[in-house]
Order: sequence, then C-alpha cells, then structure tokens
Amino acid sequence: MSELLMKLMEINGPSGYEHNVRAFIIKEIKECVDEVFVDKMGNLIAHKRGKGRRIMVAAHMDEIGLMVKKIEDNGLIRFSTIGGIEPISLIAQKVDIITGKGDVSGVISLRDLAGDELIEELPEINDLYIDTGLRKNELAIVGVKVGDYVVPTHKPTFLGNKKIIAGKAMDDRTGCYVLIKIIQNLKKQKLPLDVFFVFTVQEEIGLYGAQTSLYKIDPEWGIAVDTTNFNDPDLKVECGVGHGPILIAKDSEMIANKCLNDTLQEIARVKKIPIQVKVEEFGTTDASKIMMHKGGMPAAILAIPVSNIHTTISISHMDDIHNCILILEELLKNPPKSCIF
Repeated sequence: MSELLMKLMEINGPSGYEHNVRAFIIKEIKECVDEVFVDKMGNLIAHKRGKGRRIMVAAHMDEIGLMVKKIEDNGLIRFSTIGGIEPISLIAQKVDIITGKGDVSGVISLRDLAGDELIEELPEINDLYIDTGLRKNELAIVGVKVGDYVVPTHKPTFLGNKKIIAGKAMDDRTGCYVLIKIIQNLKKQKLPLDVFFVFTVQEEIGLYGAQTSLYKIDPEWGIAVDTTNFNDPDLKVECGVGHGPILIAKDSEMIANKCLNDTLQEIARVKKIPIQVKVEEFGTTDASKIMMHKGGMPAAILAIPVSNIHTTISISHMDDIHNCILILEELLKNPPKSCIF
C-alpha cells in the first residue's frame, strides 16, 4: 500500500513541471476508468462514466519548490520560491537543480555571520543562496541557467512508528494517492455518479489547474482532497496526525458546503472512522475554485493532517490516508441527494 505513495513522493513535480507525476499516474489508472485525457493546461482528467450527476474529485500533482533567479559572478545561486515556503526551513537543505544536461546538486546556505554575530530577525529569501561548489562559468558548462527548477532531495521514509511516513511532496501526493487507490478499488463497480477524477496542476501558485479544468468537465459539485497542517505536537488542539482525516469547514477563501460536510461526517460515524473538523484562517484549496464555477456549486475539502507542511520534509500517518480513501469511496457509492441544488 505505502510503496505506491513513496514512489509518488519521490517524483519531482513543482508547479509547472508536473509531467513526470502525470505520466506515472496515467500508468496506474488508465485501465481502471472509461477515459483518460490531458487538457491544454496539463491537468490529468480520469472519467468514470455514470448516469448520475457530474462530480469533480480533485487533488493537485504539483509540489512546492524553487527556481533559479540569478547566478552571481562567484557562482552562488539566488532563487525564487514556488509556493509558500518559510525561508528559515530551507537553511542547510540539500537540493538538486534540474537542468537540460542532468541534475546538479547544491546546498542552501545563509550568508556567513561575522564572529559572534547572532541572527536577530528571521531570514528572508534574499539572505539565502545555493552553493554548488562551481563558479559561474562552470555552472554554464553543466547547464545551470536562470529559470531552472530546484527541488529538495529527501527520500520518503518511515519513522520509528512504521505507520508514520516522512518525505517531500506530501502536499499533495497523498491526495493523488487517495484518488489513485479509489479509482483502482472501484474499477469494476458501477457508480450512481458521473465522476471526474482531476489531478490538477499549479495549485501551489494560484489554483490555476482547477480553475481551467472546470470549463472542460462542468461538474455539479465537487470535493478537493488535500493536506492541512496541525500546530501542536502535544495534540492539545483538535486536529492532529493519526486522529483521522480533516474536514475544513472554513479557510481563507471559502466556507465549505455544510450539507456535504455533514454527509462526510455521517459516513465516518457509521463506518466508525475517526474524522476531525477544522476552521482555518490561512490558505485555501482547489475547492474554492470548484465552489465558484459558473453560478456556484456545493464543494467540500477532505484533508490529510500533515506536520511540517510546506517544508522540504513533511510527516503524515498512513491510517489518516487510508481512512480518507474509505470515506470518499462510500461517498461515491452512496452520494447525498439533498445537498445538490
């Protein structure tokens, strides 16, 4: 079960560079649905035909990353962030620069401090650079140039608790994994819905893939499967890793459809699956674009709790991921009727 997720997490796919993730997913699902196609934006859409209402179930393929912005004369590389990343989390991280001639390894460093100088403020991106050990002319020879993608090199691994997985790109390869497993599990089952599983692009920089895919499939309601953070290692707040998937009732851009949320909670109650509810002040997901399509539609977010979110290595619990699959499978087999206007 976890081997597929680990393979997904290993693939490099920052926003705008999702093609390798997309190719991997196509191989996993092409025999399990009625149609697979890629739109002009790069979204991967898998259609499982049914006679009921059209539903969009979305997870984004892209991950956070960096891009080469400037190469100094001494060979140090300045970079821009792709998605929301706290600069302090990047210090001393090993990265690969993806070039047309192959990957070039480097380490992200902070400017040298003089003597006993202390850092009095959190570093900004302009305070950081990538050191490859190469001079500017040598970087040109190996193919490094402005606009190249930069990705972390952390391989996924299990921690002391073998149900807890850590690695890069957990946001949102866990969501992609959930969709893949649902597609595979329901391969031979007829559903009372016309389902479009959409693996979106460029979510991290503006939800662009979700927005454009909606014009093609024109759903009547939708669910986004994503990740969300929790902030208390002692689990003194309601939402924590290993305590079940999270329904996000509100984020910075939307309020989820209450009827859909109630339905998902009832499924969890009947199936005796732990589930959590969260009110978020920051961030949003593809669901905010789904909700605003045309005249608007019901939309909800089912998220997997992740610690160290939007860093080069995050942590999640396989039980939460598995339970997310169980809840969504039941929703697709027995969808609500009263929530859809």
